[in-house]
Amino acid sequence: MKRENQRRLAIAAALCVSAGIVTAGCQRQEEEETPSIRIGVGLYRGDDTFINNIRQELERCAKAYEQETGVKVHLDIQDAKGSQYTQNNQVERFISLECDALCINLVDRTAASSIIDKAMGSDVPVVFFNREPAREDLNRWDRLYYVAVSAKESAVLQGNIVADQYVQDPSSLDANGDGVVSYVLLEGESSHQDALIRTEWSVQTLKDAGVPVEKITGGIANWERSQASALMEQWLLEYPDTIELVISNNDDMALGAIDAIERAGASGIQVVGIDGTTPGLKAVEDGKMMGTVSSDKEAYAAAVFGIAMDQALGNNVEEDFELTDSKYYLSPQHIVTKN
Repeated sequence: MKRENQRRLAIAAALCVSAGIVTAGCQRQEEEETPSIRIGVGLYRGDDTFINNIRQELERCAKAYEQETGVKVHLDIQDAKGSQYTQNNQVERFISLECDALCINLVDRTAASSIIDKAMGSDVPVVFFNREPAREDLNRWDRLYYVAVSAKESAVLQGNIVADQYVQDPSSLDANGDGVVSYVLLEGESSHQDALIRTEWSVQTLKDAGVPVEKITGGIANWERSQASALMEQWLLEYPDTIELVISNNDDMALGAIDAIERAGASGIQVVGIDGTTPGLKAVEDGKMMGTVSSDKEAYAAAVFGIAMDQALGNNVEEDFELTDSKYYLSPQHIVTKN
């Protein structure tokens, strides 16, 4: 969060405490020496590399805010381990602990309605992130927000990585010289809107750029490195000396493909990912991955944290963040290649 925004939040918190204004955070903590805000953070899976990166940035945001303002921020971070039932219970616990705001990375985006019901019933604002609730759910209340990156932009940028490389050196992608780039596609969860959009637009961008591509096969690896590695190992056996490009919906699956390629001793296969995770960026730096699309994780986490804090303190979110339809914040992203 920008320093001026942090100061604005600090002033609001100080005024809230000194004037005895009744807000969720101030009313509960008015007897304490130090003002305090409690935010409940629900993760769909803590072992997801991208989500773990965001978690680390959220913790940095909270620490920086405390140092800047003197306001204590309690981040109660819970891992649902892929269970919506568990996440629902965690949300109920957050509310029972009188959290001032919730930041929720849904396990199942169709379950948003029940979480919203609970939050509305207790007047607790919610910032959803990474997994988008249905628009009709977000429109139910003016204290609901969504933070993410544009899945279409991610896919277009990923396609541009490949298209630019093809323009520079067609043989680096068309290894067998047959005039066609033969690719396999690793997809995230079948029900995840980002996976569907990334799959469609990465390939469409290549076609629009005039890159001659042919799909060999594809499969769902649920964002996971191990599942992608198993699929890629199978494809290398089924299509020997045929695969020239791996298009992956995220970095973890791209890294799984690289694991399989290295085990098989295969060569001449380019791999491209999305997310810009720490391991993904290292793979690009080491020349193992052609490129990735990196989201600005600091800006992403700052938006999740900042919107939650604004709501907890009763501030106007749109004074601090540029939103679409007063609800959506899209974090910036950019291409990363070794060159």
